[in-house]
Amino acid sequence: MARHDRSQEPLLRLRSAVVFLIGIQTAAAAGILTFAASSPLPTSALAAGAAFGATVAFTRSVIG
Repeated sequence: MARHDRSQEPLLRLRSAVVFLIGIQTAAAAGILTFAASSPLPTSALAAGAAFGATVAFTRSVIG
């Protein structure tokens, strides 16, 4: 029985990598801007998490 060598396959497909990259960049920008507006760190983290989730959902639907 032949074994399938998965060591050469990428961990993520290109579409997933692009969606996550855009989400991380948006989350970082939202968190930094929220923190720069004199908000506490937990509030900035929640804003970054919400921005990440919304951006991933939106970008996933746009990039087809």
